[in-house]
Amino acid sequence: MIPFFKLLAGTGTRRPLKGKLGMAVHGCAALIAIAVIYTTTIVYIDLYTMTVIFLSAMLAVLFLVINAGPKGRTDRPSLLDWLLVTASIAVGIYFFIESDRIAERITLLFPLETADLIASSVLLFLTIEATRRTVGMGLTSVVLLFLVYNLFGHSLPGPLGFREVSYNHFMDIMMFTSDGLFGVPLRVAATYAFLFVMFGTFLSKAGGAEFFYNLSSAIAGRRTGGPAKIAVISSGLYGTMSGSPTSDVVTTGSVTIPIMQRLGYNKALSGSVEVAASTGGSLLPPVMGSAAFIMAEYTGIDYRDIAIAGIIPALLYYLCVYSQVHLRSMKLGLGGLAKGETPSFKGTLKNGGLFIVPLVALSTALVMGYSPTYVAAISTFMVLVVAAFRKSTRMGPRAVWDALAVTTLRMVSVVAACAAAGLVIGGISMTGLGSKFSDLVFLLAGNSAFLALVISAILAIILGMGMPTPSAFILATVLVSPTLLSLGFSVLQTNMFILYFAVLSAMTPPVAVAAFAASAIADAKPTEIAIGAVKLAITAFIVPFAFVYGEGLLLVGSWLNIAMSCLTAVVGVLLLSIGIEGYWRKPLKTFPRVGFGVAGLMFIVPSWWTIIVAIVIFGICFVTTPHLRHSDHKIPA
Repeated sequence: MIPFFKLLAGTGTRRPLKGKLGMAVHGCAALIAIAVIYTTTIVYIDLYTMTVIFLSAMLAVLFLVINAGPKGRTDRPSLLDWLLVTASIAVGIYFFIESDRIAERITLLFPLETADLIASSVLLFLTIEATRRTVGMGLTSVVLLFLVYNLFGHSLPGPLGFREVSYNHFMDIMMFTSDGLFGVPLRVAATYAFLFVMFGTFLSKAGGAEFFYNLSSAIAGRRTGGPAKIAVISSGLYGTMSGSPTSDVVTTGSVTIPIMQRLGYNKALSGSVEVAASTGGSLLPPVMGSAAFIMAEYTGIDYRDIAIAGIIPALLYYLCVYSQVHLRSMKLGLGGLAKGETPSFKGTLKNGGLFIVPLVALSTALVMGYSPTYVAAISTFMVLVVAAFRKSTRMGPRAVWDALAVTTLRMVSVVAACAAAGLVIGGISMTGLGSKFSDLVFLLAGNSAFLALVISAILAIILGMGMPTPSAFILATVLVSPTLLSLGFSVLQTNMFILYFAVLSAMTPPVAVAAFAASAIADAKPTEIAIGAVKLAITAFIVPFAFVYGEGLLLVGSWLNIAMSCLTAVVGVLLLSIGIEGYWRKPLKTFPRVGFGVAGLMFIVPSWWTIIVAIVIFGICFVTTPHLRHSDHKIPA
């Protein structure tokens, strides 16, 4: 029997093209990146036309570099691959030639021509096949389910039924407007997301990733649990740029996991630390991964405001992971790296400190209100400038060309997932399923806002199983946000809540894609890694409930309320970490361990009475634990 995960997430594999074909594909990928830069920052092109051409080009590259599946050719493209490449280019050319007519026609009033139906049907098939190759059957099954529902759901009885949608009607909305395939997810992939992935690629190619690792090592390498703390810091810094927990695990985990194991961390724990640290990168400003750009486009909230609102919750996430790593390391007696194994802080800043400049420029530009497109472009240019100051980091024409190509190749999977998400969104809008889903949530939750939030969180995690974060977020927000908005939560609270659980789906069992990536490096069971990661990042499952009941953690409201929310949350995270690990200076007995955990929860989701109760519980647990009151043992940093 096929294992559940393989059935859900089975994909094609990357095909390492070599020779003349490899050079040609590499060159085409670089040209696509240049075209994206040109059309987003220099010249204006109709957004619909630009997105069509972008998708066509990316599909052509995708079918060349990703084979059809486990049994597909890995040495060179097959005849089927070449046919799909040809079809992708032909469809792009057709839509480009007909772009003026398509722009002028009135949807549903002017009938589609036969050629329109043929071209759009071929493009629909290409998108579904690209999704299957890159993401697997998880998202592909969702897309197919919605397609069937759109075309035949009118036959269903009761509230799930709707007015009949003809195939022409379906294709008109889905392919010839910005409400379907060419909607928000794909537009973001063709603009903001692409450029920020380019920024991360250039920074990494110039040596920025190595600098962040060395900086993390200099800060925490020799402390208690040093290797794990290096993973927490470096993976967070790299993850905010990569926007992909799985990619982050593979990139930084290949270095940090072996070091942790060499110094005494068991296989599962080393993988769990890396997965928890990498997953949080998609929540960490200033970049926050592609999903944050989609949120900005979908909600109309400035990306700057989203990044500012995400600061405190993300810091609480990493405080939880860092403090648990520290406590676990103390409990297991695991020290840090030897003196000669860590670089000096001064030397690290001297050799690579200029790489901080692009991040400062990025953050400054966002705060000043520049669009994400220009922020990403400016930040990438700053990477080239600062890299030029040192011969070892300087990027010549070949290095720049390679970075452009790598950016495009990294984006092919994201583009396929975003295109598929657009199909689902269009289907939901066409059938009114969003409002019907809200009715279902209210039926299950009754009058309880808390139960509605729990159901919404579970749905976001389920939708995210085996999917990239942008797809999981956009599907969840289309289905869930109407429910939460009707309960009185703000647009920012609602979408940040959904974003958190969409991101956390990457490490939540049973289909924790980041954990499966780490298992290959750590040589441990993916489920054990995923459970350990959830435990280390437990705060991330609680904090969203805190900021939907009080916006102080999102830096909204009076300064007094913000300060009080942040202070109580910090105390709560530390106490919760102690309760989860069962350790403070020495192992804790059951009563104080549970007490500290309960007090931590009350501090994180505070009201005046929960704060008072939490203080009382903490006091009782502290007083009844002798080694906390009578010990000269200092807690190392």
